[in-house]
Amino acid sequence: MISVFDLFKIGIGPSSSHTVGPMVAASRFLSLLGEHINQVKQVRVDLYGSLSATGKGHATDTATILGLLGHKPRTIDTTKTESYLRPVMEDGVMMLGGVQQIAFDYGRDVVWYDDVTLPFHPNGMTLTALFDEGESISQTYYSIGGGFVMDDKEINAESVHDDECQYPYPFRLASELSAICEAKSWNIAELMQHNETAIRSEEEVKNYLNEIWEVMQACVTEGCKKDGILPGGLNVKRRAKALYDQLSKEYGKSTDGGLLAMDWVDLYALAVNEENAAGGKVVTAPTNGAAGIIPAVLHYYRGFIPEFSYQGVRDFLLVAGAIGALIKQNASISGAEVGCQGEVGSACAMAAAGLAHVMGGSVAQCLNAAEIGLEHNLGLTCDPIAGLVQVPCIERNAMASVKAINAARLALRGDGSHHVSLDKAILTMKETGKDMMDKYKETARGGLAVYADNRIPTASVGVMVGFSQC
Repeated sequence: MISVFDLFKIGIGPSSSHTVGPMVAASRFLSLLGEHINQVKQVRVDLYGSLSATGKGHATDTATILGLLGHKPRTIDTTKTESYLRPVMEDGVMMLGGVQQIAFDYGRDVVWYDDVTLPFHPNGMTLTALFDEGESISQTYYSIGGGFVMDDKEINAESVHDDECQYPYPFRLASELSAICEAKSWNIAELMQHNETAIRSEEEVKNYLNEIWEVMQACVTEGCKKDGILPGGLNVKRRAKALYDQLSKEYGKSTDGGLLAMDWVDLYALAVNEENAAGGKVVTAPTNGAAGIIPAVLHYYRGFIPEFSYQGVRDFLLVAGAIGALIKQNASISGAEVGCQGEVGSACAMAAAGLAHVMGGSVAQCLNAAEIGLEHNLGLTCDPIAGLVQVPCIERNAMASVKAINAARLALRGDGSHHVSLDKAILTMKETGKDMMDKYKETARGGLAVYADNRIPTASVGVMVGFSQC
């Protein structure tokens, strides 16, 4: 079982697996050092696989450094990131954990292994603290998507027995979830609420869900205020502010053919993902790369559904969390592992189920909505140009937000019965991810990352493609 507290995390852009995860890993490494931190003379960061291949575009290096300085994704002031990094990057001085000053040579102490993938997961990294007389403490971490981090011991440990589960109503499959709801006469939100309040107080659950919604709203607001060029070198222009200004003038007019709401949904998604691409504060939902979809659909619920309520927002997030938990337990939410179907596809399914619920859908209709949302993202590749979460990621969130709304509405027009179950769709996504070539899984070595990168001369593209096929 996976809690909504784990699935929805407040963090820093642009990537939950490449930015949030490494920062979490660095924070855990500081805890591992404990009292030995005062004897550390040097720290080395080794990045492998996807963390190396697209790490610079995803700010993996700087996120790890920020974590080593003692910052955490949820509490870091994203407006001061540059000032935090300046002593390290310009002066070569790191205050490890905020207490131990050491020399840090970026060129020496950050090592990129693009062509080496560690056994368990494409997103692997090893942190090493060096002491006098050649002694060291080293730990390998895996950033497995959505800001989740595991070390070697956790990966090799045996699975937790069912009788050790803290939740009174655990489920691993959608069919199990449905059976519990039927037996108890609960909807999905009620089931999730019973599980969450078994380990936390009802007030704590409520406050956390409220906080998630507040951060999502703030992210949209910030994204609608800013214009200019996104960082990273692609010269991608922010569009949310101009679109907001345009839509604000058109609001209430009848010349939109009845689809003006979808333009607002596009805006909400663009605003969030532009903030994410700029390193702002976002919510993993379930990842940063797909962070705009659930906020966009929630804003659609707030702005265009008369039955909106704050309890509805919390129920939406609980239902979305249930779907995300199913996907994470049985497949993956990591783009480096299964492609963008695991990020945008998962978020689309989660948002579709949440919306179907708050619009009065039954358990069967919510699961149907999730299945529709996931099924029609199967095979979606993760091919970010230059390894940046900008193209095609920002627009892809807008498209999936609209798709989630359509999936919910389509499911609500039926009785919940569907030929392909959600469990089968999730399994299909997992198997599709296994079959997908690595160059389409967050390595920036295939797809749009090669063919649509205007910085690469046409002749060079041909050479690169030819090399990759050998």
